[in-house]
Parts: sequence; C-alpha cells; structure tokens
Amino acid sequence: MEKLLKIMEEDATLSAKEIAAMLSKEEGDVKKMIAELEADGVILGKRTVIDWDKTDREYVTALIEVKVMPQRDDGFDKIADKISKYSEVKGLFLMSGGFDFTVMLEGKTMKEVAYFVARKLATIESVTATATHFVLKTYKNEGVIYAKPEKDVRETLIL
Repeated sequence: MEKLLKIMEEDATLSAKEIAAMLSKEEGDVKKMIAELEADGVILGKRTVIDWDKTDREYVTALIEVKVMPQRDDGFDKIADKISKYSEVKGLFLMSGGFDFTVMLEGKTMKEVAYFVARKLATIESVTATATHFVLKTYKNEGVIYAKPEKDVRETLIL
C-alpha cells in the first residue's frame, strides 16, 4: 500500500495500468486499492504542481503564525475548523513551539493578505496574536525543485 501511495504522490498523472506494471500487480487490483484509499480518506486529491512565477498570474503567498487560546473540550480543533473554512487559506498546520498554527495564504497583493489577517483572522475570538511572513521566492514545494541553478557560463582563466 505504501509503495502505491509513494508512486501516486510522486506522479499523479500515472494511469492504473502504469502503476500496476510498476508494482507487478493486475490493473483491476490497483484500481480497487485506489478506490479503497479514496473511500478511507487516505487519498484526498490529485494535484499538479505549478510554478506560478513563470506565468502572468499576480499573487503573493504568506505564512502566518497564529497564537490562540485553546477552547475547553475542543482544544484547537474548533479554531482550526473555523480558519480552514476561509477560501484564502491554502494550508493550516498545528505547530509545536512559540505559536500554535501556521496558516498558508494566497492573495493578489500584500494589502489583500494584510486585510485578511486584520479583518478575518485576528478577529476570531480565540486568536491572541499573529505574525505574517511573505514568501519572496519558492525553491522547492511539494517535493518539487522549482529553480534549478543556471549553468555558470563564465570562462576559466588559467594564469
């Protein structure tokens, strides 16, 4: 099962037939395994990783540290549920250390992100503090290296 998941995680475009060949299994068995993993909520979706910096799309990505006061009986789950429902939120993680959550957010401008933090995130009753960090450049995401170093074309001088 783990091997199947690793293959699918690496390349979501592979067909069941191609995966079956890689695993030395029957195509029908692979389709059944995938269907079971989807039904069990193990496979949550299949995505394409895109380097948006190579397109005309204008956006900013921010990581927001959020400190909260956990709610009695619900801990962090109720707060996380509320934050995760905002369409601007692309990722939400419970953290150890100096803050409780990391929120990954995309917006068209820094001002739009700041507005979200000030008007939506910071106004949630249990939120006690936020700190916003803007992503300046992506080198690797979802296991994919974005910018490969350019080849050094300078000439070597031998003295």
